[in-house]
Amino acid sequence: MRTRRLLPIAAILTVVAVLSAAFLLSSCGAREGASAPKPEGYRWRIGIVFDIGGKDDRSFNQSAYEGLLRLAADFRGKVAEDPEAPAFGDEIELRWLESKLEGADREQLLRSLADQGYDLVFGVGFLFADSIFRVANDYPRTTFVLIDGSIPDLDERSNLICVSFAEEEGSFLAGALAAYLVESESEPKVGFLGGMDMTLIRKFEAGFHAGAAYASPALRQQGRVLSAYIGKDGSAFNDPGRAAILAESMYAAGAGVIYHAAGASGAGLFSTAARLGKQAIGVDSDQGLAYASSADAMERDSSRFITSSVLKRVDNAVYALSEELMRRGTIEGGYRVFGLADGGVALARNEANEERLAPYSERIEAMERRIVAGEIRVPFDMESLQDFLVELRR
Repeated sequence: MRTRRLLPIAAILTVVAVLSAAFLLSSCGAREGASAPKPEGYRWRIGIVFDIGGKDDRSFNQSAYEGLLRLAADFRGKVAEDPEAPAFGDEIELRWLESKLEGADREQLLRSLADQGYDLVFGVGFLFADSIFRVANDYPRTTFVLIDGSIPDLDERSNLICVSFAEEEGSFLAGALAAYLVESESEPKVGFLGGMDMTLIRKFEAGFHAGAAYASPALRQQGRVLSAYIGKDGSAFNDPGRAAILAESMYAAGAGVIYHAAGASGAGLFSTAARLGKQAIGVDSDQGLAYASSADAMERDSSRFITSSVLKRVDNAVYALSEELMRRGTIEGGYRVFGLADGGVALARNEANEERLAPYSERIEAMERRIVAGEIRVPFDMESLQDFLVELRR
């Protein structure tokens, strides 16, 4: 097995800092590179740390959890200390942890899994970037995966993998669907509700706006695609109250459909859509199906207004990387991107929304094929969106 190299250090250290670091490493050398013995019977141990919103956010974290469940079923494993998860055998041990301190314990949770000798450790969400960078340097024998974040200068020898998704491609389909849903209106409008105002969420907005404009010439006019953001820090992904206020404002301004990329805050959009009898589009996991099967009567009622969701297949990423490690015995570091072509993103279709999507399915499927073939180049930020819109208006 090849030797891992430590992650690159961003700044040049002074001689004094190097000597200090060497002393610290020598004093905790047992932890660096240490791997606790695996419990008898387990061939592999894979752990996930969820961030704000927790396992049951019905969004990003839940999708990652579903990847764990598939691994357990397909590789004779079990999810430790999870009474909700069926056990299939003792080949692999899977474990999840979630923040109890609004994300302040991210690094502590990552370290706890590395200390226990887990082979592969996932940090779910870009907010793990700083923590996972530090921990990966301290545990070079453990492979770490940062979901939805980026750390520069990695290569195949790194013990860290950064996973990203072509969110703009799935959002393009959501924008097209939204356009079709309001195409009979005299002055159609659609809306986008983002969580934290940042580059990553702008990818969702750019794709959605582009898809809406591509599908409907009326939505190419200024002010027909509305947008709002909940906040400027991580708490924006867990603030349903603020989301509800913004959603009501956009519906009042004429939006017939609102698509969100706001994590657990999306619950505020759905409750508002149900109260007003409006349509919404979810994100990350199949939120319409999740609400339709809820034990809560109000949530089941809300599902009628969730027309579809953009699936960000974190479950597929968790599954694919874990399978690669188990089958090959090692896994290359660096960067992975999951898009429409490889099942990384998709528009949710299920028994709950099949009838509603039927009138638009052929057009959407044709659009998917054009994106995969490279015939439609979906914009991924505000600058490329403007270029895309200029071309459409010619």
